[in-house]
Amino acid sequence: MGEGKGSTLVHLLVVVLSLVAFGFAIAAERRRSIGTIVKYDSSNATYCVYNSDVATGYGVGAFLFLLSSESLLMGVTKCMCFGRPLAPGGNRAWSIIYFVSSWVTFLIAEACLVAGATKNAYHTKYRGMIYAQNFSCETLRKGVFIAGAVFVVATMILNVYYYMYFTKATATQSAHKTNRASSTVGMAGYA
Repeated sequence: MGEGKGSTLVHLLVVVLSLVAFGFAIAAERRRSIGTIVKYDSSNATYCVYNSDVATGYGVGAFLFLLSSESLLMGVTKCMCFGRPLAPGGNRAWSIIYFVSSWVTFLIAEACLVAGATKNAYHTKYRGMIYAQNFSCETLRKGVFIAGAVFVVATMILNVYYYMYFTKATATQSAHKTNRASSTVGMAGYA
């Protein structure tokens, strides 16, 4: 492993888990529940019938894969709060910027995915009888899972940069320590 490069395995796992979450979010958008109005033959009552509930599962899957990716990276870097301090300088500044940005995009992506999955599940599971003339079946708005997918990709990119600058900042810190320890000038006298 080169100085400040970081683990290739961590980079690979973060990217793969995020791309799987992205794929699930796109699949959830493509398979959203669609409602159709059905009328009873014997009475004038109408109700909505929704097609499959697959999008809810895809949305939850995207949520879990993105959560796994973020948990892996935060576990490896010890959430930047624990462990060795980062060396002062540009790498530490960029590391902090990417850390905060990745958490913001992560929370937005997770909110979109959870909101989409719950709203989709609600309309799929519950049907009500309504005696109304102008009645339409509510469905999940288009783009909720797409917004989640966009933020999943943004989180992935920010996480890769965060890990790259984090490892540079910790490698710089350890390089300073070894330079201090290998000083050849002795400052203490013999006792």
